[in-house]
Amino acid sequence: MAALTLTDGRVVNAALGGRSFDGDDPVVVLVHGAGMDRTVWQMQTRFLAHHGYRVVAIDLPGHGGTDGEPCPSVGDYADWLADAIANLGVGAVHLAGHSLGSLIGLETAARRPDLVSSLLLLGTAAAMPVHPVLLEAATNGDALAGQLMSGWAFAKAGKLGVHPSPGANMVGGTQALLSNSAPGVLANDLAASGAYDGATAAASKVQAPVTVILGGSDRMTPLKAAQPLLDALPDPQVVVIDGCGHMMMFERPDVVREAMLTALKS
Repeated sequence: MAALTLTDGRVVNAALGGRSFDGDDPVVVLVHGAGMDRTVWQMQTRFLAHHGYRVVAIDLPGHGGTDGEPCPSVGDYADWLADAIANLGVGAVHLAGHSLGSLIGLETAARRPDLVSSLLLLGTAAAMPVHPVLLEAATNGDALAGQLMSGWAFAKAGKLGVHPSPGANMVGGTQALLSNSAPGVLANDLAASGAYDGATAAASKVQAPVTVILGGSDRMTPLKAAQPLLDALPDPQVVVIDGCGHMMMFERPDVVREAMLTALKS
């Protein structure tokens, strides 16, 4: 974890993969999903940082260690992210986002093509409606919200104790991560995600090469929900991880990081 000072003097919190941000290697910016933070990328940051990239797994405002209020819409998040990228002072970056982060990344690439040299969308869809029970629980600060999300987020194998890191629990860890978010953040993010209807329009404006990584057993953003987005994107490269759910960075970290590295190198 690092406090990264932008060229305009603002400080954002990020994981850099255990290396300095100095140098001239290309930069990869990783954006987390609703109610989460940079730690969802913990099994990808160090790998990419030691395979020729400077990595910035960023905490969005109001998340993790970044100060400020969460943004009320995907568009507002995209503007914040574009401003942060511009103030990294490194030019265009490779931009990767998961779930809500994929919509933010998509909108950023559409609004500021000069800042995005390639785009990676993980666990994405043309629309991400939120179940009313989940949104109500999040709005009320009910622990049920984290329980529902962590329950839906994983394929069957991920619920049976199988984890790439021995001793860790994917469902419990995700639930704990969501419970640690500041009050109101998860509800805000879910509302922003559910209200966003600009994915296909944004996709048609993207100029950078796009790779889409999807879980074959994802119940939160199922394959069929991604198809309109794939149809609107300019010749996307698509990777489907069989038997994998929505939290693919935890469930199949090896496959995800190799797919990301392949996309970045291409």
